[in-house]
Amino acid sequence: IQRHAHLASAVKLEFVNGREGKLAKAVLTAISNQHRGSGEDREERAVSIRWTLWGRQAEHAAEYLGKGSHVNLVGRLHNNNYQDAEGGEVYAIEFTVEDIDYLDSKAESEARRSRHTNGAQARQPATA
Repeated sequence: IQRHAHLASAVKLEFVNGREGKLAKAVLTAISNQHRGSGEDREERAVSIRWTLWGRQAEHAAEYLGKGSHVNLVGRLHNNNYQDAEGGEVYAIEFTVEDIDYLDSKAESEARRSRHTNGAQARQPATA
């Protein structure tokens, strides 16, 4: 699957235990437009998809991407079915990124990070 999208929120980075030690895992939510029909019957709706990235790719995404970043994602879809606490079957679909293109310019990316950093500092209480 391939999607041209904008990030709906910041990339969430965590480190999980892997076979060879800690492994970076990042989760991002991307919003893309889906089109159906043609002509006057054409409909457009926003689709939100959660994607998972691993390793260095995850670390780079967390460092360089933020809410609103424009990306092109290529990945695979797979089932992740499991049983819930009551023993019922839960059907889940996950998307794993295989390739990601950063579509914002360096200036756009730096401006977004600066706005995020300044906004976070403004929300912190003043210290005496």
